[in-house]
Amino acid sequence: MEDVIGVVGAGLMGAGIAQVAAQAGYKVHLYDVDGTSLERGIRGIATSLAKFAAKGTSSEEEAVVMARIAPTTSLGDLAPASIAIEAVFERLEVKQEVFRALEPILGPHAVLATNTSALPITQLAEVTRRPQQVVGTHFFSPVPVMSLCELVRGVETSDETLEIARGFAERVGKTCVVVNRDIAGFVTTRLITTLIVEAARLVESGVATAEDVDTACRLGFGHAMGPLETIDLVGIDVMVSAADNIAAETPGETFAAPALLRQMVARGALGRKTGQGFYRY
Repeated sequence: MEDVIGVVGAGLMGAGIAQVAAQAGYKVHLYDVDGTSLERGIRGIATSLAKFAAKGTSSEEEAVVMARIAPTTSLGDLAPASIAIEAVFERLEVKQEVFRALEPILGPHAVLATNTSALPITQLAEVTRRPQQVVGTHFFSPVPVMSLCELVRGVETSDETLEIARGFAERVGKTCVVVNRDIAGFVTTRLITTLIVEAARLVESGVATAEDVDTACRLGFGHAMGPLETIDLVGIDVMVSAADNIAAETPGETFAAPALLRQMVARGALGRKTGQGFYRY
């Protein structure tokens, strides 16, 4: 029987997860409520695969991989999936609504996974009747390039569910780290948010320019990207939302997003996706 993976959300993250799953031999049912977004996601996958082919790093023809991806605007088409991964906007109530709609469609043994970068898994699992089958699978952007997957246990996540998620992540070429205690932001988002928030404060207070802060981190610490380049890539709105989620559960001001970031969100300077963030694109 063919392994089927369901992906909810055809944005950058969802499309990336669908791509790596298809490259690993899975049949992928890629869902989005918006047909335009779905078409954009499919085009993005095709473009990404073409880039891999041009570099000679793809082992299969683009058409073969694309044939494994079935785009759909009907959530019911995800019924055969053994794992369903939601990759929708980073809001608790939005993700909970996806899980409520998705659970009755899936088979009784299917795993519900969330690509959240900051929201507690337990709060997502509590809206389902199978909290032991809910797990965090935090992929990193761009998914086809980044090699890490952060696996996160909810309070009731079973060992079996964790191993199913690990098997999937490793099959699609990722190295896994496991977060055993479900705290907002997990490991990676807490670390990068701390750095980004302080970097933004330095710029806001006129201590240094964005360019110099990023250069200091690249050359001084060996980071592939500076923190402000990173937030432009991820999306400033997404990062502020993550910071707020962590700050709500963490005493003190460590994760409090500075006014500069909120002002950028208010005027639509969200990073690469809008052409303007800390840098112009």
